[in-house]
Amino acid sequence: MLNKEELIAEAFKAMENSYAPYSKYHVGAALQTADGKIFWGANIENASYGATNCAERSAVFAAYSNGYRKDTIRALAIVSDGEYLAGPCGICRQVLSELIEQDTPIYLSNGRDTMETNIAELLPLQFGMKDVIR
Repeated sequence: MLNKEELIAEAFKAMENSYAPYSKYHVGAALQTADGKIFWGANIENASYGATNCAERSAVFAAYSNGYRKDTIRALAIVSDGEYLAGPCGICRQVLSELIEQDTPIYLSNGRDTMETNIAELLPLQFGMKDVIR
């Protein structure tokens, strides 16, 4: 199993695959599962912007596409080349609130600063399955 620094390093490797011709803002993500598998994600932009996919969603969707589920996800690192730490956008927070456990560690880094958080802290009062299924 990778430690926090190693997982963040994996996210920086993933960031090299970013496609950001419009924003020039590169983001990478690395997700680690209970069996030690690492899934990378990078932000992939599109001229229509709405079709853009963020790095953390790319990593989580890759894990789910390979049969993993929230109870097997151990940590997620999200990194950027920005001046400030990049927290997940609103759409990503909503997706993460359903697809990872509330207390799964989320590491944010820009290469200078690092922060540990989780989705419960990032998105309080979440809208989820409890609100939809009756």
